[in-house]
Amino acid sequence: MENLVRPYHCTRKRKKHRFLTKLKEVSCRFINTFELLMKNIFFGLFGVASLFVGVIVFSAFSDSPLANKIENILPQVIKSAYKGEQTNFCGEIVPINVDTKERLDRELSVNAYWQSSTLLNIKLAAKYFPIIEQILREEGVPDDFKYLAVAESGLRNVGSPAGARGFWQFMKLSAKEYGLEINSEVDERLHLEKSTRAACKYLKRLQKRFNSWTNAAAAYNVGPTKFSSEMRKQKEQSYYNLNLNQETSRYVFRLIALKEILKQPENYGYYLDPADSYQEVNNYYEVVVDKTVPDWATFAKEKGISYRMLKVYNPWLIDSKLTVKNNTYKIRIPRNG
Repeated sequence: MENLVRPYHCTRKRKKHRFLTKLKEVSCRFINTFELLMKNIFFGLFGVASLFVGVIVFSAFSDSPLANKIENILPQVIKSAYKGEQTNFCGEIVPINVDTKERLDRELSVNAYWQSSTLLNIKLAAKYFPIIEQILREEGVPDDFKYLAVAESGLRNVGSPAGARGFWQFMKLSAKEYGLEINSEVDERLHLEKSTRAACKYLKRLQKRFNSWTNAAAAYNVGPTKFSSEMRKQKEQSYYNLNLNQETSRYVFRLIALKEILKQPENYGYYLDPADSYQEVNNYYEVVVDKTVPDWATFAKEKGISYRMLKVYNPWLIDSKLTVKNNTYKIRIPRNG
């Protein structure tokens, strides 16, 4: 009989176990619900706070001149940079056909959406274009050639693996041919004014030889001998009709693209306040040096400036000293040290 009837205390113990299990389940559900509620409250408050801060920032920004410019721009919309408009280089019309349209579109797209490079070009143009423009005018070279310096060097005194240097990327032999001094202590390819005048002489010579400024620009890139050879072999007189290497085929179109973007950067989504651009390096006086300078660092200290600033204002001084023989040099000394 004892094996057939469940004892009372066992039944009571089982009921207690079921009650505790049920209580545990209810507690867990309550805790989970509470945690979810608290998360929703937190994110809700965070969202309201973010919206409030956003409204304050937008209200402050909306009154700025920059905001007024950007007001009608579609945010984060990628559009074709080429609008199909007629354009020119140095006043010479660019013929538009299925080939030239794609070549121009490519260069506009690459440069318009290469934001870091184009942004720096805009900033540097404010610093160096006034100097270059004045020399181009004085030398009778079209203003559009300032964009050649952008294409060649990004308006920096850079060097190439082939040995070209400076804003205009002169090779040593060509630079000497056009009157620039180059030795172990001086490299006037890095002298902006002197190298720009040398580039003007070269470009005028190319224009006279090839009968157009467009052809002169292409010959500047590929070299006059190669350009002349291709014109003769292909029986063509215009750059736009020549089948050239990839770099030169893109070159003039790149100049045109840089021209379009740097002339009207707002049309391509670039907005800079005047303070964002780099300032002209014009606050200096000149010292005539007609004797050997054994140590530029000592010279700089005597003038109350650092060696670094001496080289910033005179990048063509490429050694720590200068040997003078029957010559004089004008050294720029910044007024603000």
